[in-house]
Amino acid sequence: MRGADRFTLGALLAPAGAFLAAFFLLPLVLMLRTGASGPDGLWTYAAILTDARYLKSLGQTLALAAGVTAATLVVSGIAGLFLSRHRFRFRRLLVAMLTLPLAFPGVVVGFLVIMLAGRQGLIGQITQALAGERLVFAYSMAGLFVGYLYFSIPRTVLTVMAAAETLDPALEEAARACGAGRWQVVRDVLIPGLRPAFLAAGAICFATAMGAFGTAFTLATEISVLPMLIYAEFTVSANIAAAAALSFLLGAVTWAVLALARTAAGGTVAAAG
Repeated sequence: MRGADRFTLGALLAPAGAFLAAFFLLPLVLMLRTGASGPDGLWTYAAILTDARYLKSLGQTLALAAGVTAATLVVSGIAGLFLSRHRFRFRRLLVAMLTLPLAFPGVVVGFLVIMLAGRQGLIGQITQALAGERLVFAYSMAGLFVGYLYFSIPRTVLTVMAAAETLDPALEEAARACGAGRWQVVRDVLIPGLRPAFLAAGAICFATAMGAFGTAFTLATEISVLPMLIYAEFTVSANIAAAAALSFLLGAVTWAVLALARTAAGGTVAAAG
C-alpha cells in the first residue's frame, strides 16, 4: 500500500478509532479500575464470585436469560416460518402487531405485565371469578420472564422471517421426494438452514435479557437479577466498587456469549444494543 493510500485510510479510520476509544475503551478501563478501588482492591472481583448473594443473582440472571432465549426461539421459529411461507389477508397487519412491542420501552412493558398479572390485573380477576383466589405473578421472576418474552419475540420473528425467505424450497421438495416426513424436513432441512439466524437472534435475545433494566425496575418487588443488584449497590449501599465489578462481570458474560454465537454463526451476530 502506498503512503498516500495509508494516510487516506488512517484519516478515514481516525474518527471511528477516536469514538471507540472515548466511548468504549476509556469507560471500560475506568470501570475496571473503579471495581478495584474499594477497600478490598482487586479482591473485589474475587468476592463477587464467592459471595452467596451475588452468585444467586448471577445464577438467576443466567437462568432467566437462557429460558427467555429458548422460549423466544421456539415461538419465533414457528411464527416466522409460518409467516414467511404463507400469504393471507391481513398478514401485514399481523406482522405489524407482532412487531409493535419494539416501540415500547422496558418500563412500559413492565406496566403491561402488571396490568396482565398484577394484583388488579386481568389474570387475577379471571382466577378470582373462577377459583375464588387471585393469581398474581407480575412481581416475580415469572412476571419478568413474560415481560422479556414480550419484547424479545418481535425482533426474533423478523430475523427468522428474513432468513426463511432465503431458503431454497427445492431442498424441502427433494427431502420429501426422498420419503422424509414433515418433522424430518424440519429437523434435517429447515433447522440447519436457519441455524445462523437462530444463533444470531438467540445471542442478541440472551444479551438483552441479561442486561435489561427498565422492565426489572418496574417489577422489582421479589426479583434479584444482576441489573437490579448493580442498581441497589450503586444507589442504596453506595458500594461503587462492587457495582463496577458486577457491571464488568455482566458485560464479560454477555460479551462471551455474543462472541461464541458469532463464531458459531460465521460472523452474523451483531452487537446488542
